[in-house]
Amino acid sequence: MICVSQNTLNYTQNRELSWLRFNQRVLEEAQDLTVPLLERMKFVAIFTSNLDEFFMIRVGSLYDMVMLEDTSVDKRSGMNAKQQLDAIYDAMGPLYKERDRTYNAIKKQLHPYGVCGLSFKELEPSERKYVKKYFREQVLPVLSPQIVDANHPFPHLLNKELYVIADLKQDDKSMIGIVPVPQFISDILYLPGHDIRYIRMEKVIMEYLELIFEQYDITDRNYVCVTRNADISPDDEAFDENEDFRYRMQKTLHKRRRMAPVRLEVAYPLTKEMEKYLCEKLHLAPKQIFRTKVPMKLDYIFSIIGKLPDSMKRSLVDVPFTPQPSKMVQEGSVMRQVKRRDILLSYPYESMEPFLQLIKEASVDPSVLTIKITIYRLAKKTRLVEYLCAAAENGKEVTVLIELRARFDEQNNIDWSERLEEAGCRVIYGFEGYKVHSKICQITYRNRNEIQYITQIGTGNYNEKTAAMYTDVSLMTANRKIGEDASAFFKNMSIGNLDGNYQHLIVSPTTLKKSILEMIDEEIEKGEKGRIIMKMNSVTDLKFIEKIAEASQAGVQIDLIVRGICCILPGVEGVTDNLSVTSIVGRYLEHARIFSFGTGNEQKIYIGSADMMTRNTEKRVEVACPILDDTIKKRLNCMLEVMLADNTKARKMLSDGSYVLKEKTGEEIVAQEVFMKEAMNTPSKERKEELSWWKRLKKFFANL
Repeated sequence: MICVSQNTLNYTQNRELSWLRFNQRVLEEAQDLTVPLLERMKFVAIFTSNLDEFFMIRVGSLYDMVMLEDTSVDKRSGMNAKQQLDAIYDAMGPLYKERDRTYNAIKKQLHPYGVCGLSFKELEPSERKYVKKYFREQVLPVLSPQIVDANHPFPHLLNKELYVIADLKQDDKSMIGIVPVPQFISDILYLPGHDIRYIRMEKVIMEYLELIFEQYDITDRNYVCVTRNADISPDDEAFDENEDFRYRMQKTLHKRRRMAPVRLEVAYPLTKEMEKYLCEKLHLAPKQIFRTKVPMKLDYIFSIIGKLPDSMKRSLVDVPFTPQPSKMVQEGSVMRQVKRRDILLSYPYESMEPFLQLIKEASVDPSVLTIKITIYRLAKKTRLVEYLCAAAENGKEVTVLIELRARFDEQNNIDWSERLEEAGCRVIYGFEGYKVHSKICQITYRNRNEIQYITQIGTGNYNEKTAAMYTDVSLMTANRKIGEDASAFFKNMSIGNLDGNYQHLIVSPTTLKKSILEMIDEEIEKGEKGRIIMKMNSVTDLKFIEKIAEASQAGVQIDLIVRGICCILPGVEGVTDNLSVTSIVGRYLEHARIFSFGTGNEQKIYIGSADMMTRNTEKRVEVACPILDDTIKKRLNCMLEVMLADNTKARKMLSDGSYVLKEKTGEEIVAQEVFMKEAMNTPSKERKEELSWWKRLKKFFANL
């Protein structure tokens, strides 16, 4: 056996810094001149939203460790929590400046199209009059301004909400004025006219502070936004053992709003006095204050896109794509088709409709006895819940294991759990200390006197909205062996058993990592004939990283397609020479997890819900399923081949953890565009002729 050095620091990197590099790749999409302007602006918004969550969760977690004087060291980088925070804050300055430049460049390029975000100086006289009238009539009456002095304490600033602040003076008395930007009014005010001209609400409020604080002299106007630590779990709290878990989650969400600040964003430079004052009140250090020339909230970008006339959309946004009907599904009953053969859906290129149709059919089918499903995230509006409720109302036994701790979706899941219970579904919540992240559904039906199963296992959530935005795969099968495992899985979940035994499914926290490592060992035994391709979102698990390094030293050719965090470094001499790491950031969020070991008849392929992160392999309930159908195996192999051939949106990781665009040799290949064209069955003539995998795809679907 190859001996791997115990010092993994030679070929690993810090997860937080790796994540920042991922988010920088998102920002690079905003800088891509081939991407339509408003799509580029969307990437700025995604970058910003990602950064917000990073501060709330990852920085928040490190902040807690520092406060608790936790001196433990990250095994991948050798840094303690304080050193990691220092490295993060040092990396932020350049990232903020790069985002500012990118946003302002796009904003200027949008002006000729009549899409104009304006300052007060840029308003026409008639527009100024309109804004002032709107402010007096619609905004001023609902504002809740306050002063801060000896008799008025500094208020609690809510997480990620905007506040206009200023120095106020009256005679010889100085104080601070604070005006919350109301959450219930629009972030932007559209101006009259045919163009899309708008001004942000915080700018409107800041302009008219004299109408709010009439008796004061006003100086040093600014607007600010606090980001608070949101890394809180109900398992960390002391609760009554008999307390309903939904109620516990409600209290947890309330507490999140009041946790410690970890970042303060400001629109304009602060005076030394104001900086000292805010640092004191918010318990922040100056390095935790960031000036941004980009709006602190960018959600309005999506509403602007919705207001575009069709003539402008062609120039400013991507050509619309609607998920297509699956070529593996014919007209008629989906249940009958799944009973005959396995079906794989590939989102967002193919529609989620066949799965929803399957549940709808099961809800009224007299032979169906039970429907069981694990739910992690749902859309705000979802037909899936309607069909599950209908099934319960039709006398089916419906069991829904819903994870109330899905971060930032907690309230949505609480609401859906109540709706499901009201309809007669049996709702359970999972395990203390373990999130249930699996994506598995099972229909049990009676065929004459025999109990049979239809099982669905996927890589993505049962979220009808994100199924049109994230790349995922979903298997529907009537395979009895998989069905028996799925039945055992749901039984174990119902009785609180994390240690179930399964013949085909691999399930964390017990068998998933162990099985993955064993399959890597099988490839290690083959030496240079070994082959591993794994597609996932993140790689942090140290045992997995060590095993991959061992495989590389044995000569196994390894390709990891990792969208985000990747703590293993490829190309480190003598350790990871045979490892390649690819990241694809494009129009859709790469989300599918596909694991391939070996080639030919001996190849094993799994799809599932887990990344190779310690939290997934040890602290979550995850399910991965083998692909037993040869046709679907071939299809997944084609998909992996196309992704590895991408030379436009794919970036290659270097041995120092940085990324470079892949070298373009031959025709430009964009994997996501390939899958879109294939779904629409309209590949270009040139690609049909020049690219062998186009022929393979065409032949594959012709033989279905």
